[in-house]
Amino acid sequence: MTEVIGVRFKDAGKVYYFAPGNNKVQANEKVIVETARGVECGEVVISNRMVEDDKVVQPLKSIIRIATKQDEETLEKNREREQEIMKVFIEKIAEHKLEMKPIDIDCTFDGSKILFYFTAESRVDFRELVKDLAAIYRTRIELRQIGVRDEAKKLGGLGICGRKFCCSSFLGEFQPVSIKMAKEQSLSLNPTKISGTCGRLMCCLKYEQDCYEELLAITPKLGALVETAEGRGIVEDTNLLTGVVKVKLDKNPDAAAQSFNRADVKILKDGKIRVNREEIQALKGLED
Repeated sequence: MTEVIGVRFKDAGKVYYFAPGNNKVQANEKVIVETARGVECGEVVISNRMVEDDKVVQPLKSIIRIATKQDEETLEKNREREQEIMKVFIEKIAEHKLEMKPIDIDCTFDGSKILFYFTAESRVDFRELVKDLAAIYRTRIELRQIGVRDEAKKLGGLGICGRKFCCSSFLGEFQPVSIKMAKEQSLSLNPTKISGTCGRLMCCLKYEQDCYEELLAITPKLGALVETAEGRGIVEDTNLLTGVVKVKLDKNPDAAAQSFNRADVKILKDGKIRVNREEIQALKGLED
């Protein structure tokens, strides 16, 4: 077992483990740590606790110190400086006539590096832009092209549910979401219904997927051959949540499908959930 604390550097960002040393650190306190980007100030979201050794990437770095009032003032100055740098970034992009959209600025706590985040439709030759920025700020400059999901996470906003984006409020990392999930949840494959503001599949499709997979395992699928109290038939419709299965009976093919509870239906040959090629092609961009 290893004693760790969990530190986050951005709202809804990934949580990283650090060794607390001899410090007892409480949640919401700020600490100064050394990262791959340099010295950073992060917020503690997990106080001292023991975790399994296989959940820790060794060697585990120790915190430098618990943040002082002066450290917090430095952090606030950095945030103010980022706003000024963004104005220059926008001006320089226009000056170089580059097809890129500035998204965010991130100054490391010790000022050893400034990261510039942007989006673009294609690759951008920003070498001259980097030279200009390095000449102005005289520190390490790094430009990072990010995707539309990361853009939504950084900028934030409201989803169609009326709440803040999941990615910018509590999701530390993006989870894989697929068209197959939407199909298994019986959702309309209309892009406007299953995609978020970022134009990609909604992250919330992942939340109930495990439940839907459990229900799919015990519910006959469309096209399944089943045995009912009224005889054999083909499943025409199902409701996974209520467990109601509508079956077109072989003995009366012209009649409307009858409803049965899935517990009262025996599967003789199950159907399959398929996403045809046309659907995949039309919705392919939503998974990127």
